[in-house]
Amino acid sequence: MAVMVKNEISKLKQVIVGIADFNGPIPKVEEAYDPQSLRHVIKGTYPSEKELVQQLEGLCDVLRIHGVEVFRPQLMRGVNQIFTRDVGFVISNRFFKSNILPDREEEWLAIKPLIDSLDIQVHVLPEKVHVEGGDVILYDDFLFVGTYYGADYATYKTARTNPLAVACLKEQFPNKTVVGIDLLKSDVDPSAGALHLDCCFQPVGQSSAIVCFDVFRDKKDVEFIKQRFSDDNLYVLQKEEMSQLQTNVVSIDANTLISDLRFKGLNDWLRSKNITVVELDYSAVGKLGGLFRCSTLPLIRE
Repeated sequence: MAVMVKNEISKLKQVIVGIADFNGPIPKVEEAYDPQSLRHVIKGTYPSEKELVQQLEGLCDVLRIHGVEVFRPQLMRGVNQIFTRDVGFVISNRFFKSNILPDREEEWLAIKPLIDSLDIQVHVLPEKVHVEGGDVILYDDFLFVGTYYGADYATYKTARTNPLAVACLKEQFPNKTVVGIDLLKSDVDPSAGALHLDCCFQPVGQSSAIVCFDVFRDKKDVEFIKQRFSDDNLYVLQKEEMSQLQTNVVSIDANTLISDLRFKGLNDWLRSKNITVVELDYSAVGKLGGLFRCSTLPLIRE
């Protein structure tokens, strides 16, 4: 099967959506690999499997209603398989296997049989190139890549995409403008850094974007985004709003997207841009550090 994704907003035709069945026990504090999950483990508010399953099925229902063909990973008991975006990503007509945290390798093994059954060719990046799909955002001729350029990269669990990935993708796609965006990282405070680029930046509609500049480390990256999107077409979040994952919507097409029903201000702004907003309760999934984009892996956008 030929895959194709050129941007975040073209008509979504085929997608892999995560599953939460038999998701495993609540992790211990030392096992949490993102600050949002850590916060809810400590507070005792980690979501139940029932809540997670219901919310993922609700997302699948909406996608199918809009004519999207939905695939699901193979069930692996005791493995968190919700965030399919981390495991792989498509750029143009190429499917890439992410180089993810070693503890998450089973998530790839759950998706691989599906990828094989669809006869999708998998591109594997060099071992030292660390990258997860949440850090890769497509905008036609532009490819935005979230990364962390700090010398202490290896000390952060939340540093998932290294500068080598930016350089590698520049080599892979010489006809695209590849922009590495340097992000603040925090393993303990979800408002002090961004796990992935899609947790603080997301193009929506024909020419708009949602963004939190407060977690950009380099002012040049701020200016670059502002040059691409006018002030009127930017919905700028504060850090606490960013930590709620308000950027983590998923577009069904250029005029329709799915957002969490909690985000009234954002959703009203999107409607003011003539974007139809399908609101869902995804608050349980959000407690694990991701929302709609994180739990969807598009294979084809027309």
